[in-house]
Amino acid sequence: MPDQSGDAERRRVVITGIGVVAPGGIGRKRFWDLLVSGRTATRRISHFDPTPFRSQIAAECDFDPAEHNLTPREIRRCDRMAQFAIVCAREALADSAIDLGRIDPARVGVCVGTAVGATVSLEQEYVVVSDSGAHWQVDQGYAVPHLYDYLVPSSVAAEVAWQVGAEGPAAVVSTGCTSGIDAVAHAVELIREGAVDVMVAGASDAPISPITVACFDAIKATSPRNDDPEHASRPFDRTRDGFVLGEGAAMFVLESAAHAERRGASRYAEIAGFGSRCNAYHMTGLRPDGREMAEAIRVALAEARVNPDEVVINNLTLRTKRIGE
Repeated sequence: MPDQSGDAERRRVVITGIGVVAPGGIGRKRFWDLLVSGRTATRRISHFDPTPFRSQIAAECDFDPAEHNLTPREIRRCDRMAQFAIVCAREALADSAIDLGRIDPARVGVCVGTAVGATVSLEQEYVVVSDSGAHWQVDQGYAVPHLYDYLVPSSVAAEVAWQVGAEGPAAVVSTGCTSGIDAVAHAVELIREGAVDVMVAGASDAPISPITVACFDAIKATSPRNDDPEHASRPFDRTRDGFVLGEGAAMFVLESAAHAERRGASRYAEIAGFGSRCNAYHMTGLRPDGREMAEAIRVALAEARVNPDEVVINNLTLRTKRIGE
């Protein structure tokens, strides 16, 4: 039955399940253990030979899709990023102990954030159809049947929706580094407005490919500390020289508080407010006064009805460069 609890008051939204695929830890428990132990998963890139590049290190996932119950057909069809998302969604649903078979599928939606989409597979397939770039006119006879899925970012949301049986809204949000949090915010809005009762939402990216590494090399955004990968990421340090590229995914099961309460679900947290702003200034640079970031924080606090002095933890996205910190 649709949740009608918010007709007079805004629906509250809670997190009831979490799934994680991360460097150094597949699954939320292993990932948490990695965090609290202070260990790093950064190493020399193994997906391809990084020798020609300025930055040759990354945080890679030790991930075998077959070990996580993806079928041979799913492995062939899905980019690594989509594989991450599927595994995360499954874990999040299991963690939430929700029985989607007892819920109207039209009341369940999906929203996935991704910054670079299926870059790895798209790059690999372009090498094939162009004969390693020798021909500008590609030979479609060599194209895999699911090349379209690699090209269109929305395919990952459709794939996750297919996996979980969600027939409600399915969307992809791509806003660079904030894609994941913006996807969660979009999912929260759908629950608040009453369009759905449950959302599977989060983000997935597998950007460790030559073209992506080259993009960041060109603007010197990533650390060249190739001889010391374990200590290359050092935000706020006076010797910081760029961030470290990584891959992974995380997905949440979000529910209206009333829906979660009816089924007796455990809750990790409530999403009380969010704010989003664009500085309309520069693709990678920030205004010196940082007013757009400050405004986004003010909006989130106001929506959550929280005073700044009540905030206990601040989680930051850091570029590990002098400009931006």
